Amino acid sequence: MMEISRKTKINLFVGFAMTAVIAVFMLIKLSPMETLEEKLYDYRFKIRGVVQPPQNIVIAAIDEKSIEKLGRFPWGRDKIARLVEKLTEGGAEIIVFDIILSERERNDPKLAQAIRQAGNVILPVVFEFDRRSNMPDSEFLVSSAFRSILHPERFNQYSPIMTKRPLIPVPKLIGECMVLGHINMFPDRDGTLRWEAMAIEYNGCLYPSVDLQAAAAYLGVPPGKVVLNATEGIQLGEKRYIPTDRHGMSLIYYYGSTRTFKHFSISDILEGTIKPGQFQGKIVLIGATAVGIYDLRVTPFSAAMPGIEKHANVISSILENRFLRRVTFSTNLAILLVSGFLFSLLVVRLKAMNASLLTGVFLLLILGSGYYLFSHQGLWINIVYPSNNILLIFLGITAYNYAVEERYAKRIRTMFSSYVTERVVNELIKNPGMAKLGGERREVTVLFSDVRGFTSFSEKHTPEEVVAILNEYLEAMTDVIFRWEGTLDKFIGDAILAFWGAPMRQENHAELSVKCALDMVNRLGDLQKKWKSEGKPILDAGIGINTGEVLVGNIGAEGKKMDYTVIGDHVNLGSRVESLNRKYNTHILITEFALNKVSKYIKNGSGSMGHISIKGVGRVIVKGKEKTVEIYEVSSLEPGSESMILKCEKEEEVIFTEK
Repeated sequence: MMEISRKTKINLFVGFAMTAVIAVFMLIKLSPMETLEEKLYDYRFKIRGVVQPPQNIVIAAIDEKSIEKLGRFPWGRDKIARLVEKLTEGGAEIIVFDIILSERERNDPKLAQAIRQAGNVILPVVFEFDRRSNMPDSEFLVSSAFRSILHPERFNQYSPIMTKRPLIPVPKLIGECMVLGHINMFPDRDGTLRWEAMAIEYNGCLYPSVDLQAAAAYLGVPPGKVVLNATEGIQLGEKRYIPTDRHGMSLIYYYGSTRTFKHFSISDILEGTIKPGQFQGKIVLIGATAVGIYDLRVTPFSAAMPGIEKHANVISSILENRFLRRVTFSTNLAILLVSGFLFSLLVVRLKAMNASLLTGVFLLLILGSGYYLFSHQGLWINIVYPSNNILLIFLGITAYNYAVEERYAKRIRTMFSSYVTERVVNELIKNPGMAKLGGERREVTVLFSDVRGFTSFSEKHTPEEVVAILNEYLEAMTDVIFRWEGTLDKFIGDAILAFWGAPMRQENHAELSVKCALDMVNRLGDLQKKWKSEGKPILDAGIGINTGEVLVGNIGAEGKKMDYTVIGDHVNLGSRVESLNRKYNTHILITEFALNKVSKYIKNGSGSMGHISIKGVGRVIVKGKEKTVEIYEVSSLEPGSESMILKCEKEEEVIFTEK
């Protein structure tokens, strides 16, 4: 079973914890999140665009043109009566008023007669919510209340909107109208009108909106077939079910912006300039559109939609069975939890770029699903909580990983800054896996360098002199090693151990080590001239090089002392070869294994290693070995000279029993 790393565990914890926090925000309905969700809900309407409304709903508008011709509104009831007569003559199926006719007027009888003759007029009532006592006129309303209510006991837990008093039309007009319906509107906190109050409670009865009354009348659904299913919805006849929330509110299905529905100026209607048949069999809504009357509403489509157009949208959606439903809290919570947990499980396995792509995919899925369900299924799912959760998980995990990588990069820099060049350190930080903890087997080339006669030199000079000249020597050699991209393993007193091929892979590690050795000899020559001119003692050194497979990595006590080093038989061989420089009076010796790797770079003198001489000096068996190893002296030739390789002669092996 695959073990989960500590980093992965913490990333999972970040993802799960963030999801839990966002779930709490959803539970308490965090105000900024809710506001943003409402705005994105509005934006879904704008993306969807205008939907063609039914042609059987028109608006008789109290517009600027009518006010200019008929005078300042409100008009006398005689003009309203003439309007009803004209609409009746035009064949209007239902006439719906969005005008409160609450004040008595001398022409009320004329209007009452027109309403009676029409027989299809619906008048509005407005419920008020102040603290004044109930008006004793509820007798005019009772006949317009819901007659059938299922599961009324549910209102004990989720009560409908309750009002204190009604503002009703003149009783004389009520007696002649078809039915009453309320025209109250309840914008959300941001002032946008998204919900229709399908039922309002007053004095123990529940009253439908004027829009519901108009749709029922147009469809020929009798009052007894308009059934309120408490806290769930309204059954309208056999074919229509209007979903509501627990308080009797229904989402408004907006068809479009202002003037989506056909408008007729009332002045044109009264003057008879409207073509015959324009109102035949249609629902005619009478209301204000003029700016000066201040019946303008903020909707998802418009910042100033006349209230009468809201009524047209609601009635149309009922007639066409176009309804929007907000999914339950448990559904939204499930979407949040599933998306959050799934994203957390996937993202912890990815690097930054792929994690960014996955984040984009999840966001597109959430936002796209939200829009698709809205426009095609009439469902409002919450997309703010899950989408913000995905973003926050990504940012949280990215921030944590960045902090971890920074900390690890600092460790890498600290660990390797003394071993390798800054370029290699930067490469290790980009790819920390190159410095695998615990070690790995890899082919490298090792270089050992040792100062000759250092023991006797130390005995003849003060410690201060020894340290000063040794530091100058080691600093110069270190510069050369770094110049040739070597890894400085350690100083062992006066000795140096370096290697190539790790932590960064180098295909030409043997070539680099040989070039470095030649450069070290040249640099040592410069130092010797300098020390001689200064009257200081002169140091000399020998170099041994070997190539082979070793164990390379961080080795030591975890958390206490760790060294990035090489271990193996080929490392020991390189050390033994270096010591043979004293026997053969040479400066650079390499093994046959190193030669096999560099020979391709000097073949025919056309390779990358020019004017170099490699001569076989013998076949030896060093201490601790049983097999013979060919060793070769490496030296520089004059510039322009052709490089050469002279193989060892097949002579008897030389066995060395000391270091």
